Amino acid sequence: MGQLVYILGRSGTGKSYSMRNLDPEKFAVINVQGKWFPFKNASKIKYVVTDDSDSIVKNIKGLATTYDIIVVDDFQYVMANEFMRRAMERGYDKFTEIGRHAWDIANCVKDLPAETVVYVMCHTDTDQEGLERLKTIGKMLDEKIVMEGMSTIVLKTNVSDGKYTFLTQNNGKDTAKSPAGMFPSYAIDNDLKYVDDKIRSYYGFEGSKSETEMAEADAEAVREDPKTEKKTRRRHSVTESDTAEKSSVAEVDEPTEPEESAPPRRRRRALKKEADLERKEIADEIATDIPDGDEEEVSYEETEEPEVIRNLKRKSRSQEESADETVDQSEETPAPTRRRRRRV
Repeated sequence: MGQLVYILGRSGTGKSYSMRNLDPEKFAVINVQGKWFPFKNASKIKYVVTDDSDSIVKNIKGLATTYDIIVVDDFQYVMANEFMRRAMERGYDKFTEIGRHAWDIANCVKDLPAETVVYVMCHTDTDQEGLERLKTIGKMLDEKIVMEGMSTIVLKTNVSDGKYTFLTQNNGKDTAKSPAGMFPSYAIDNDLKYVDDKIRSYYGFEGSKSETEMAEADAEAVREDPKTEKKTRRRHSVTESDTAEKSSVAEVDEPTEPEESAPPRRRRRALKKEADLERKEIADEIATDIPDGDEEEVSYEETEEPEVIRNLKRKSRSQEESADETVDQSEETPAPTRRRRRRV
């Protein structure tokens, strides 16, 4: 029984790129779209170009006699291309047939040799409930057959701050999953070679790497969890000249009388700052007049309130405007009355 592994992700997030480190002589690709792969030396890879489901099934079984690693890239276009070819057909029978053909490809893996791993690259889509899952055509595969349920390992690509990774576990809003303890972290390096080595070592396939070798590979493959990654703020270094300049400015600066032309709020803040300084000076004078041994702790709020703060009263904007202008009561005009329209 072969191993079926889904690699899910949106276009450009590293599905095909993850094959870059695989040995070209040890794996084969079923190239559904006939596109070039996004890495060097891709021409050395053994690949078959076809999007026909029957042909794909036959090629998977044939290639499994020679290769232990088979990649289907991209599975979604097997369904999409057939749908476009049959777009003029009426009725829902075509959706049933498209779903059956997709199921045939995934189902044929169980008939392969035990050490054969088939990686199926798939695009993703988000359903009405906000769940990110494998993209299909029609509702048959979504409602009757959950494609991800046919596999034990489903990895999802992720790009964060220019770093390409695989996510190995479910976050509650996708279908990613992997056996317990198979991978060392939630996010791992976007490297299908490492993933294949890890699967073979986990299940004890013949010729797999030892635990010591995999421990070294795990250390290199671990990536920071994109969910908990925090961005640090930049801190400007403070030199001695900066502190000296600030201290000299602090010694020169003294509270000044607020300008009359300043806005009311700014004027109130300036008066409040002046009152706080005056209150502190009063508290310091009281402290110096008390003989040693007779000290009593007095809170800042219990000190005598300065005169400037007693005169500081918060006024509304309308009160301040009325205080600045003198209005002759005799010349006041009556307030306009409201008229109501009678509904007909």
